[in-house]
Amino acid sequence: MISETVIIGGGVIGLAIAIELKLRGTNVTVLCRDFQAAATHAAAGMLAPDAENIANEAMRSLCWRSRALYPDWTRKLEELTGLNTGYRACGILAPVFEEAGGQGSRGAGEQGKLLSSAPLPLCPSASEESPAYWLNKEAIHQYQPGLGAEVVGGWWYPEDAQVDNKALAHVLRTAAESVGVELKDGITVEAFLQQQGQVVGVQTNAGIIRAAHYVLASGAWSNELLPLPVLPRKGQMLSVRIPEISPELPLKRVLFGQDIYIVPRRDRLVIGATSEDVGFIPNNTPEGIQKLLQAAIRLYPQLKHYPIQEFWWGFRPTTPDELPILGTSHCQNLTFATGHYRNGILLAPVTAALIADLILEQKSDPLLADFHYSRFQSKSSTSTAMLTHSANFSNGHHSAISPLPTDAINPVSTDSPLIIAGKTFQSRLMTGTGKYRSIEEMQQSVAASDCQIVTVAVRRVQTKAPGHEGLAEALDWTKIWMLPNTAGCQTAEEAIRVARLGREMAKLLGQEDNNFIKLEVIPDLKYLLPDPIGTLQAAEQLVKEGFAVLPYINADPMLAKRLEEVGCATVMPLASPIGSGQGLKTTANIQIIIENAGVPVVVDAGIGSPSEAAQAMELGADALLINSAIALSPKPAAMAHAMNLATVAGRLAYLAGRMPIKDYASPSSPLTGTITS
Repeated sequence: MISETVIIGGGVIGLAIAIELKLRGTNVTVLCRDFQAAATHAAAGMLAPDAENIANEAMRSLCWRSRALYPDWTRKLEELTGLNTGYRACGILAPVFEEAGGQGSRGAGEQGKLLSSAPLPLCPSASEESPAYWLNKEAIHQYQPGLGAEVVGGWWYPEDAQVDNKALAHVLRTAAESVGVELKDGITVEAFLQQQGQVVGVQTNAGIIRAAHYVLASGAWSNELLPLPVLPRKGQMLSVRIPEISPELPLKRVLFGQDIYIVPRRDRLVIGATSEDVGFIPNNTPEGIQKLLQAAIRLYPQLKHYPIQEFWWGFRPTTPDELPILGTSHCQNLTFATGHYRNGILLAPVTAALIADLILEQKSDPLLADFHYSRFQSKSSTSTAMLTHSANFSNGHHSAISPLPTDAINPVSTDSPLIIAGKTFQSRLMTGTGKYRSIEEMQQSVAASDCQIVTVAVRRVQTKAPGHEGLAEALDWTKIWMLPNTAGCQTAEEAIRVARLGREMAKLLGQEDNNFIKLEVIPDLKYLLPDPIGTLQAAEQLVKEGFAVLPYINADPMLAKRLEEVGCATVMPLASPIGSGQGLKTTANIQIIIENAGVPVVVDAGIGSPSEAAQAMELGADALLINSAIALSPKPAAMAHAMNLATVAGRLAYLAGRMPIKDYASPSSPLTGTITS
């Protein structure tokens, strides 16, 4: 049976959505790679929109709404399972150190009076939606004994609460099972399969799984499937055990301090959390744990005597603006629910309700507009137009030279267009986006080259490598065909995964039917020579998955023929090593490849000058890919224009045919009919 909805991700968000959909009558399957790796486990369970002092108005409203849902939501889960979530409407105390500026740390308009009379002088802030009370130094130390001597006051947020995050995760899984959600563990989703603006299945390590609707809720791993700006933010945490016999009064309240929080549970204190931009590097570190302990002891000194119980870490999914991505996607039957960063636990009930409304009732809450993925894209990238004709670029940085009109050339020698995988291109020069000194130089050079295909390194865009920030917005993808490449991949497996991501990147930029991939498998980091075995393995798999594969290879005629036989759209032999500028060092082999090829041959890598570009085209190459020679020129736009002219000249020369080479001179003027003495 095909499930009505497949949810990718088995953390708190995915499970909450699954339960909500199932309770509304939908068959749901949850695909979970590793339940223990979910961000759920890198949390302390604070429900703290007030203590977090969230500045974004839409985010604050979303968090308040979700916090208000928590009592009924957890009660429903507990009734379904007979288990306790650990939800407590306990309030949160936010102590302030002297250097933090006292109550000024909450900002203008949210301050109460400083009162010194006892008992417990509470002064409400100006916020009507969610009250906050200022406690002066005397009051806060009375309210919570044992705080550090440097604490000079603090805010009390009575509406904030907590839940036991690990207990909640267990309750959610149990509830999902009890209502009939199908849970599939150990399933790694490798790619979305798309056709005509619809997801038609997901490729997994267990085969293809299909559904009517799909929800992406895979947290920090989301951008392994789609080029969404969701990245892991590592959080380290620890817990200390509360001694059974202690002379001090135990900590009764959640403490939300400066870069630290301490959450009391029945027999322990949970301390967190670091926030580290280190990718998916696992494990606790001495530095991370030391920072947590130092900050926690400063806030609540007596815990320095408590025995350490446990260390752990997890990966929170964060976006550039630290707001979640919620709502519709570029595919009609794919919904996003990811990027919740520090507030995944808090936002679980409201996310579940909003996503269920959207999927089942096509009801889009007005708040969702503030969390749509399109906020990270330019307006020009939403067009679905595809390039099928020449892009008539112009810019003010080089003199325009009009192309020779076709009627000025003998019709017999007029060139045919370049056709790759059924797509037609007039330009035979492809360029890249790397190595430029600035985005502006890249834009000018692409325009000057008059190219129609631009290759983009998927991994560098994904990681926002220098020079690749804002690349999606820098070019007009309605006029340029994107050629995603797998640069940086050292194995066939890596290249296949990045190729799938590249296809999704092209779709998000409006090129719905773009299945092109420039395949690079390069384990050799010194000479950057491609791995022929890995390239062939990756090409075979990608062709099976419907890609138009353009493989970068050594100038090996046998490999080129084998790649053509497995279904590659082109072959791309190197002229010399990448970025070397050595020119044509593999001429003889490239000629053999051209003579035997039934697909276009694109000479890639090593060309350093326009004369070398013209020479490669004179050999009979169908196209060139040139990046370094343009980007590293002192005047990239001028060099791009020169490379374009050289490509055209070389192609025309090849079509025209060169004169025979002779061993003797042959006068260019006739000798007959000359005047003799």
